[in-house]
Amino acid sequence: MRKLLVIGIGAGNPEHMTVQAISGLNRADVLFIPDKGAKKNDLSELRRDICDRFVTNPKSRRVEFDVPVRAEPSPSYRATVDDWHEAIAEIYEGLIRDQLAEDGCGAFLIWGDPSLYDSALRILERVRRRANVDFALEVIPGITAVQALAASHKMALNRIGDPVLITTGRRLTQEGMPENAGSTVVMLDGKCAFNTLDDKNLVIHWGAYLGTPDEIILSGRLGDVGAEIERVREEARQRKGWIMDTYLLRKPGEPEES
Repeated sequence: MRKLLVIGIGAGNPEHMTVQAISGLNRADVLFIPDKGAKKNDLSELRRDICDRFVTNPKSRRVEFDVPVRAEPSPSYRATVDDWHEAIAEIYEGLIRDQLAEDGCGAFLIWGDPSLYDSALRILERVRRRANVDFALEVIPGITAVQALAASHKMALNRIGDPVLITTGRRLTQEGMPENAGSTVVMLDGKCAFNTLDDKNLVIHWGAYLGTPDEIILSGRLGDVGAEIERVREEARQRKGWIMDTYLLRKPGEPEES
């Protein structure tokens, strides 16, 4: 039976690669490298650099594939994502069927960790449900942008006895800052949702291109640095053609013990 490895490769620094991840790369006959177009060529190049640096298996080969662009959100965001995932599932199925021998092993290199705001596992489950190609699956975890953010800001994610919530920019805009979250980590925010919040006394720790030579970090009171973060973010996006950022929000000070 074919074997698929879904390998978390970290948030941008090749040294985020774990021993388990490096071992997985070298077990694979085929390394699948996604191409998201010229604007995001840096993401493909990082995967190539990781393979150049860590792969010593002389029998392994790389197969690059184009990732379809997701349509602009329709009135139904989930329907838009569902159509996009279905298109990618068709590509995955073809890769597995055509590029792997019946007893072969292939690896998908996943930015960050496969379990956190990445759809590879859901898409592979779609492929499995199609029942056109059979495979066993193994997941190798990686360092997330959330961990990289905390490390770059030299902080703990949680305060004493406090919860941590991980959410998206879309939900932060729609629902505001959750009352029961001591610290809120926001991902997938393309529109600086933090600037829609009424509480300008919140503390924000923001980071972009975490773990890479282009890393940018800013922090402070939201009312003081929110506009600066938005300006710096847009300048960086224009300069590179893409941006990947994450931030943490919390009320100032340690929470009181009840």
